[in-house]
Amino acid sequence: MYNQIVQACTIIQARTSIVPRVGLILGSGLAALADELAEAVVVPYADLPGFHEPQVAGHRGELAIGLLAGQPVAVLRGRFHFYEGYSMQEVTLPVRVLHALGCTTLLVTNAAGGLHAAWQVGDIMVIRDHIFLPGLAGHHPLLGPNDERLGPRFPPMVGAYTPALIALAHTTAAALGITLREGVYLMVSGPSFESGAELHAFRMWGADAVGMSTAPEVVVASHSAMQVLGFSLITNLALPDGPPANHEEVLAAGEAAKPRFAALVRGVVADSR
Repeated sequence: MYNQIVQACTIIQARTSIVPRVGLILGSGLAALADELAEAVVVPYADLPGFHEPQVAGHRGELAIGLLAGQPVAVLRGRFHFYEGYSMQEVTLPVRVLHALGCTTLLVTNAAGGLHAAWQVGDIMVIRDHIFLPGLAGHHPLLGPNDERLGPRFPPMVGAYTPALIALAHTTAAALGITLREGVYLMVSGPSFESGAELHAFRMWGADAVGMSTAPEVVVASHSAMQVLGFSLITNLALPDGPPANHEEVLAAGEAAKPRFAALVRGVVADSR
């Protein structure tokens, strides 16, 4: 893996002199924010060793580096998922590359089902913590020999989501007039949506939103000592007695939320340190 990281960085650094400080992973329907980058250089995933082409609608397959709100950033436009058959190490390789490029902060977004009947499609939730079900079941990105060049053998996950960045997200949202939820994100492996009994269980465990990504990326970012901020866009209500979820609904909700979401991310990036 280390050689792939070095090779990918060499390719990227040959195309831009910008050293990114913030890495962004943009999920379903949210990749358009990267179109705002100034001085942008775009590198297709196909050009980078270990990167895969996303197979999910709404996910582009490219890395963009440039300036967002005056800050140097690297944006992953789309991700590849565990449920597509990739290992957790493959899924999280892009985070390793972001860190190696110079990113000390990771801002990660996803589309998620809201587990509260009082919430609404289009709500944005800042992630306070996560429950990583595949990781607890043995599908973990840090399994195997540990490379000390990347991080410690036993990294703690308490506090993985940086409190100061969560506070900044709330301040930014308030200034923009955006209602910002806060809660626990639970990751399932997918690709099937959850059963009613599973949704009941998730609420009992204290989860507020459920999705199929993000947690392994945050684990690897924490392993690399990066600061982390996460947002879930609530694209459907995942309720045991509600209508079944569908991916078209996810994409439609992402499209409708673009202006508010983009403003929030832009504001956080501008004021992050």
